[in-house]
Amino acid sequence: MENFDYNIVKNPEIFEQNRMPAHSDHICYASEYEKEAKKSSLSVKLDGIWKFSYAKNMSLAVQGFESEEYDCRSWDDIRVPAHIQMEGYDAPQYANVQYPWDGKEVLRPGQIPEEFNPVASYVKYFTLPQQMKGHPVCISFHGVESGFAVWLNGYYVGYSEDTFDPADFDLTPYLKDGENKLAVRVFKWTSGSWCEDQDFYRFSGIFRSVVLYMIPEAHIWDMSVVPVVSKNLEEAEVELKLRTSGKGQIKAVLMDGKTKLFSGEADCEDETKIQFHVDHPKLWSAEEPVLYELQITVLNEAGEICEVISQNVGFRRFEMENGIMKLNGKRIVFKGVNRHEFSSLTGRVPNKEEVIRDIVTMKKNNINAIRTSHYPDDSLLYELCDRYGLYMIAENNLESHGSWDAYLRGRADESYIVPNDHDEWMDMMLDRVNSCYQRDKNHPAILIWSCGNESYGGKVIYEMSQLFRKLDPHRLVHYEGVFHDRRYNATSDMESQMYPSVDSIKEFLAKNPEKPFICCEYTHAMGNSCGAMHKYTDLTDTEPRYQGGFIWDYVDQSIYKKDRYGKWFLAYGGDFDERPSDYNFSGNGIVYGGERKPSPKMQEVKYNYQNITVEFEPGRFQVINKNLFVNTDRFQAFVILQKDGEEILKVPVDTDTAPLSVQTYEIPEEIQSVIDGAMVAAEAMHSEIPEYAVTVSFVLKHDELWAKAGHEVAFGQYVYKKEARPYSCSKAFQVIHGHYNLGVKGENFYAMFSTLTAGLTSYVYGGVEMIKAVPMPNFWRAPVDNDTGNLMQSRYAQWKIASMYVTAKSCDRFEDTAPKVEELENSVKVTYKYYMPTTPQSSCLVTYEVFGDGTIQTTLSYDPVEGLSDMPEFGMIFKFDADYERVRWYGLGPAETYADRKHGGRLGLYENRVADNMAEYLVPQECGNKCGVRYAKVMDKKGRGMEFFGDELSFSALPYTPHEIENATHGYELPQIHYTVVRVAKQQMGVAGDDSWGAKIHPEYLIDVSCKVEFTFCFRGI
Repeated sequence: MENFDYNIVKNPEIFEQNRMPAHSDHICYASEYEKEAKKSSLSVKLDGIWKFSYAKNMSLAVQGFESEEYDCRSWDDIRVPAHIQMEGYDAPQYANVQYPWDGKEVLRPGQIPEEFNPVASYVKYFTLPQQMKGHPVCISFHGVESGFAVWLNGYYVGYSEDTFDPADFDLTPYLKDGENKLAVRVFKWTSGSWCEDQDFYRFSGIFRSVVLYMIPEAHIWDMSVVPVVSKNLEEAEVELKLRTSGKGQIKAVLMDGKTKLFSGEADCEDETKIQFHVDHPKLWSAEEPVLYELQITVLNEAGEICEVISQNVGFRRFEMENGIMKLNGKRIVFKGVNRHEFSSLTGRVPNKEEVIRDIVTMKKNNINAIRTSHYPDDSLLYELCDRYGLYMIAENNLESHGSWDAYLRGRADESYIVPNDHDEWMDMMLDRVNSCYQRDKNHPAILIWSCGNESYGGKVIYEMSQLFRKLDPHRLVHYEGVFHDRRYNATSDMESQMYPSVDSIKEFLAKNPEKPFICCEYTHAMGNSCGAMHKYTDLTDTEPRYQGGFIWDYVDQSIYKKDRYGKWFLAYGGDFDERPSDYNFSGNGIVYGGERKPSPKMQEVKYNYQNITVEFEPGRFQVINKNLFVNTDRFQAFVILQKDGEEILKVPVDTDTAPLSVQTYEIPEEIQSVIDGAMVAAEAMHSEIPEYAVTVSFVLKHDELWAKAGHEVAFGQYVYKKEARPYSCSKAFQVIHGHYNLGVKGENFYAMFSTLTAGLTSYVYGGVEMIKAVPMPNFWRAPVDNDTGNLMQSRYAQWKIASMYVTAKSCDRFEDTAPKVEELENSVKVTYKYYMPTTPQSSCLVTYEVFGDGTIQTTLSYDPVEGLSDMPEFGMIFKFDADYERVRWYGLGPAETYADRKHGGRLGLYENRVADNMAEYLVPQECGNKCGVRYAKVMDKKGRGMEFFGDELSFSALPYTPHEIENATHGYELPQIHYTVVRVAKQQMGVAGDDSWGAKIHPEYLIDVSCKVEFTFCFRGI
């Protein structure tokens, strides 16, 4: 019996033993019938229940468990595939840059933790299926984190430590009749773990499928399909390379639907080549993902079918031309996302339905590209990208962020950087490149190979890029890390940076014209974020060599957990008491964890990524078609007319704008005549014209794989904004002067103002007291994650205090400041001066003008004080009973909008519940704001409540105050709901999002305090 030497786990120069060569991910079937049914008798999954033993380090692991004599049937059960941390052993640990063992053991690269390094021992008893007997049999582990040794019936089979690539072993010499014992020992951290420091939850175990497969008499164990499209795109040469075993014959047929384009034959050799020519191939792209089927039949020497293979083939030409990346001759723009493979239920083991949901959501929201951050995903993703149409940067399994970051911070010397120029890491890294390439080489969706992520520079990564180029001359190679180490700048075919500002991109391209530029990560989507994203997408229209980017990232890394009361919530880093941790930095998705619902940020992403832009001129609209290959006649266009938010006309319009071109169309006569008629009538009658909005919407004409006909893919809107006028009303009212209060009584209402202290203390409408607290000036919002990253709380802390402790008492005299009362012909004005505890001290005025119909026009004014900054918000805050739980607004929607994230919103009438406006960000934070609001109503189930109106208000209605939201670090920490809290503001500053660790809000999205700030709105009972 050959023994396994545990020392190899600690040696970066030994990363596998007896592993079979990497190969393509094609599936072999025993017959045509099996192929059609997609169920192969040539392979069987060992997924299911295995026997299991856990130890927190190697010294405590069960010794000798792999022997046949050792009975493991009394062990615990565990599911495969799964992470052990999701099955009750150890704990999930989220860490970003720092290594998960940092601060617990002092290690140098290559060394592994000894005190805590969980060891998982698995055993599977199985009997070989009848059809496999008498044939060579191999086993494939599709994913094991991070290293593992395998035994069969007590014999040592082999070892591998590349977590995210398959590892195959030949079991044939060790198989026996009857029951077999498969034993696997999994090590959480190996020497290779120094190269797996990705920004993700740290798990371990057998987390992808384990498959037994037999080798038929004649067999294709690896295939390479290389379609090379000519420069003029009119023809293609296809080279089929097959690595085979056994003797026999191979027949290949290329099918376009039911049409046969080519058929050829060849004898089985160690390496078999078949070449053929295709005229006028239909080209694959994300816009038109055309796939052909290559049908391969393998026969033995007797002419019997041994196996049948179906391989999708996509014809496309991807190249660099004069510093521009082009697909099928057209400059490509990546409208991408980074995607971790993740599920809130199972960790890095998403099920098929979750993966398909991701793909469908991306397609519906105009995302056209995925970067597989930062390792190879399960093969299913690549197959779906081929079929649905998504471009891919396929990333190799490498990240060593913690090693070089420590060096740059002066906490380690250069020798600590992995892999850098260290020869001991070379073979491991080249092996990972080869494994990444071999499995996924036949997927047309892959346009670019990536060496890995955030691993500095150096010779090793350069050699990795060279191996990619040697293996695949028809794709490009990406690597961002040379930005930090330019010694081997040729490692990457394109300049790739993370989170640069738009200005720095422009500056870089002006000085460095050699390469195109992409943001492999940008618009960091942590919490309430993605502000000013449009600046990046706009740049793709004006700078040809800026070719897009990949949002960080797609789905929140959050895990279901129960709180102390037994209620499920989505946990983030640190919630499993794991240390070290990087806490809520695990939540950067544009879809939530859990059910993977799009977050409000997706509205902006969809708009910024849309391929059709609409611009308006008087009586006309211009269609700018940014699609590379699709005419706008693929879609049905509608011109929609809204009057004061209500849709009154919807007219279909035929468009015929060619790809990458612009065309102008007339607004339909029936729509234009309504607008013109209203304007003429208003002018003749000296009346106010309604507010009209014209929307041009493009929807799918026909069902697609990812959406039904009628799904909107793009829109543009123009608003004929009506002029804002001061409110007026001539209805009678009564003023009641008390000793301490001023009362105003009118039609159906009564308002009371304190003449001693606070302000509006009562507003009764229809006999019901409406307000639960005195409305007060508000200058604060619950910080968003980006605020925390740029220290907003420290920089703006005075405005939080000002909002909490604003008072009508003079700080100098410690006495009340009586309000100023003015009785006018049709109204009464009550003006309060409020003092804010800022340094230097500041004050503001709130004027309530009460009309006889119960409308109160409210004006907040502030004279900026030298030495005080702008504020997060400038407005008023109200509290109502929580029974007022419904919101109806006429403004931008349907999702929340902010000063720097409102391009995707459109003017309309919307309604939801107050609770719906609490976005499901992992950490409670500012959310639910609505920009451009003309009016909003908060109502109970009977439709009674309060209406707010004015000129493009910033409005929100939430169940909590900003301070209550800020005090909670999880949703379950929020208090019971008692109130509906309404904030009406002139503006709230933007949410930012260039990054989440220092990038501030762009100046144009801050509140301007260079001169007097004033804001007027109205409210009244309904």
